[in-house]
Amino acid sequence: MTCCQRNNGTCVCAQEATCSCGKQPALQCTCEKAATENKVPTNTCICGKRAEDACTCGRSSSTDAGSSLETDFTTKK
Repeated sequence: MTCCQRNNGTCVCAQEATCSCGKQPALQCTCEKAATENKVPTNTCICGKRAEDACTCGRSSSTDAGSSLETDFTTKK
């Protein structure tokens, strides 16, 4: 199981990803971290919305596990 885990073509992790300081969705942060967290990071975790190694979805423990159905546009490969 990957962080993303597609469900009918939808990236579940991207929907679940949140701001690190609350329950707001990722990239819609309203706390003091908004200035940095509302920007798409250069290197993201598999959900594509949070910084690498900072995935906040329910599958965050497997963020390094890719899927053969996904294209990795990061610098990891």
